[in-house]
Amino acid sequence: MSDTQHHVEEPGPSEVRSPLVAQELQRAGVWFALAIVIGLIALLAQPILLVLGALVLATMMDGGARLLKRVLPIARGWRLTIVLLSAVAFMVWTFYLTGSSLMEQAQAMRTIVETQVARVGGWMQQMGVSTTPEDLKSLASQAMSSMGRVTAAVGTAVGAVTSGVMMLVLAIFIAVDPKLYERGVAWMLPMEKRSHFYAIADKMGWTLRRLMAGRLIGMAVEGVGTWLLLWAGGVPMAGLLGILTGLFAFLPNIGSIISGVLIILVGFSGGTDTGLYAFGVYLAVQIVDGYLIVPMVAKKATDLAPALVLAAQILFGALFGIMGLFLADPIVAMIKVYLEERSKRLEEKRAARVAERLGV
Repeated sequence: MSDTQHHVEEPGPSEVRSPLVAQELQRAGVWFALAIVIGLIALLAQPILLVLGALVLATMMDGGARLLKRVLPIARGWRLTIVLLSAVAFMVWTFYLTGSSLMEQAQAMRTIVETQVARVGGWMQQMGVSTTPEDLKSLASQAMSSMGRVTAAVGTAVGAVTSGVMMLVLAIFIAVDPKLYERGVAWMLPMEKRSHFYAIADKMGWTLRRLMAGRLIGMAVEGVGTWLLLWAGGVPMAGLLGILTGLFAFLPNIGSIISGVLIILVGFSGGTDTGLYAFGVYLAVQIVDGYLIVPMVAKKATDLAPALVLAAQILFGALFGIMGLFLADPIVAMIKVYLEERSKRLEEKRAARVAERLGV
C-alpha cells in the first residue's frame, strides 16, 4: 500500500449525521414517546375520564341547545341556560317529591332482595345444586362491590361530589363555545391535517349527540313505562324500581340486566302472580326500547355491535370503575368514528394516486 494513498473516513455508529443513526434514533424516539404516553394514561386515567365525561355532558347540553333552537330562535347562551335550569329543576322536583319515600323503599328493597336471594338459594339446594344461599349472597356482594369500585380520585363521597362538580363546570365551559376549543386543538396540528381533524370532530359530535339523545329517550321510556306498568299491577316499590330502571338504562346491556333482576326479585316478593306480571312488564319495556327507541334514534348513528359494547363495558369497568363503565359506550363510538373517517381518507388518497398514475 502506498504511503501517499488517502484514507476516506466514513460515518460511524456514533455519528448523528449518519442517515442510519438518525433513522434509528427516530424509531427509538417514537417508541420512547409511546411508552411515556402509555405511562401517563395509566397515571392520569381518572382525570382523563373526567375530561371525557365533561365532553359527553357538553355534547348533551349542545344537543339540547340545538334542539331548542328549532322552536326558540334566541342566543345560544340563553338556550344553554334554559337547558341547564330545566335539568336542575327536574332533578330537584323529583327528589323533593319522592326523596323521603324513596329512602324508605330503598331500605325495604335491600331486605326484600336479600330474602329473595336466600329463597333462590334454598330452591337451588332442593334441585340438587350445591350452591348455598350464603354463596349467592357473597356473589351478589362481590358484584355490587366491583360495580361500586372507583379509583382514588372518586373513592369517597366528597371526592365523588367534587369530581362531579368539576366535570359539570368543565362541560358548561365547553358547551358555551365548543368551536373555540376545537380550533385550539386544531392549532396544534399541521396545516394539512386540520381539515381532516375538523371533519372527524364534526362527525364525532353528531354521533355523540344522536347517541346521548337515544340514551335519554330510552331512559325516560324505560323509567316512566316501568313505573306506570308496575304501579298499575300493584307491584311493590314501583316508583323506586322505575327510577332505578331509568338510571340503569344509561348502561346498555348491563343496566337492563341489573334492573331486570331487581324488578323480578321485588315482584316475586308479592306473590307468584305479581312476579310473573313484573317479569312481563320488564320484557315489554325492553322490547319497546330495544326494537323501537334504539333503532330509531341511536343505532342509526352509531351502529355498535352489542357484543362490542358489552366487552368494552367489562374492560373499562374493570380498569376504571364506575366512570369507565358509564363512558365505555361513548368512547367506543368515538373510536369507531375516528377509524371510519381515517379509513375513508386513506381510501380517497389511494384512489387519487391510482387516478394520477393512470393519468385520469
